Amino acid sequence: MTPPTGRRPVRGAVRRAVRRAAFRTARPLRVLLAACLLVLVPGCASDEPDPLVVLGPWTGPEGEAFEAALQRLDDGTGRTYAYEGTRSLRETLVSQLEADTPPDVAVLNSIGELTEYARRGRLRPIAERTTERAFLPWAPTLLVDGRRRTYWVPLKVDLKSLVWSKEGTSSDDPSWCVGLASQATSGWPGTDWIEDILLHQAGPARYEEWATSRLSWRDPDVVRAWTTWARLLAGRSEKSVEQSLTTSYEGTAGPAGPRGLLNSPGFDCTHEHQSAFIRYVYAGDDIRVEPSARFLDGRAEHRDAFEVSGDMAAVFSDDPAAQELVERLSGPAGRERWRAEADPAVRPLFPNGTGLPPTEPASAVEQEIDALLHSTARTLCFDASDVMPPELRDAFHRAVLEFFRDPARKHLASLLEQLEAVRVQVDEESDDTRSFRPPEDVCAGPGG
Repeated sequence: MTPPTGRRPVRGAVRRAVRRAAFRTARPLRVLLAACLLVLVPGCASDEPDPLVVLGPWTGPEGEAFEAALQRLDDGTGRTYAYEGTRSLRETLVSQLEADTPPDVAVLNSIGELTEYARRGRLRPIAERTTERAFLPWAPTLLVDGRRRTYWVPLKVDLKSLVWSKEGTSSDDPSWCVGLASQATSGWPGTDWIEDILLHQAGPARYEEWATSRLSWRDPDVVRAWTTWARLLAGRSEKSVEQSLTTSYEGTAGPAGPRGLLNSPGFDCTHEHQSAFIRYVYAGDDIRVEPSARFLDGRAEHRDAFEVSGDMAAVFSDDPAAQELVERLSGPAGRERWRAEADPAVRPLFPNGTGLPPTEPASAVEQEIDALLHSTARTLCFDASDVMPPELRDAFHRAVLEFFRDPARKHLASLLEQLEAVRVQVDEESDDTRSFRPPEDVCAGPGG
């Protein structure tokens, strides 16, 4: 158990110093501190508390903006913060938990993973003063050990039901850019397609049933979403399929970083289905963004439904300062600081109907996304794969990759059988090992 305040035991301090040094080897002072603690040199000990460690998914410009905001949050106590950003978030967090060196605060986008950590007793309930920002239903109360409490709070959201194209390009007969590679989590750009199609064809209520494992993967609505995706991407050559399977969702690299799929050599395509965050690779380009509904063979009554992802802060530490940090990050002052530190292309979007201040300059793309999120959208549904238990989500990612390579109906039937078997198995195991169920409501109005 970590002491709530003051100095930590030497062993805990050593472990934390080693981890921080591993993530920040380019910072000599931090490495020196880690080495000093390891050899227990007299005089190295300090009465100053260790920096609070925040683990999150943002790297590059996004990570820099968040870290800058974090360093400028002043709680009046002189407490400092160390941010660790990684694209392999789940793998990093799992290894830290196994080594008994968890971060004080972690920011995750998976409700399924957060539910799993709460069940295992790894999370600390969010302080009562912060729960009002929980934005139901994406941060539900969970019944754990006989008590119903909130275990995380969303910090930001990203709108997913979007299609990108170059200005002047006709949208009547789109040719789709697809990049499915993403390190340890390859396949999620494909699951986004399936989720968005199902949402607009079957509607939010049916989407919720499926996302929360109350609907069979063999259900006709689910099957239709997969076959619609195959039809939209029909006619791709073997070379094109292989290129999509091995190319990052960011596109290929150029002198200034990722080009985006619309600008990547070898991609003869006009439109891209991708989340709002991808705007950072198109900053300064002549790019437009549209709602995805018109492209997905959906129903008119579901056009004002949008899929979103969220980044939720959870506390893994007993240090009260970790709770205070989450309170500040999720509050108005923390949001304003974060937006102020971010370049326009990576400015965060927030839940609870918080739009851009009227006087804040923004690009046409940013204004369009903000208007869709806070004015056009009547229903926001959380990313289905991020709601699913990790085992089912990972199986979904793999199945999408296999289906993209071979979209034959016979192959699809086999893949859906396998996913249904995982769903049933996870559901049966859940009844035996936890005292609560995952949230059943993952769609809500923009105000929560």
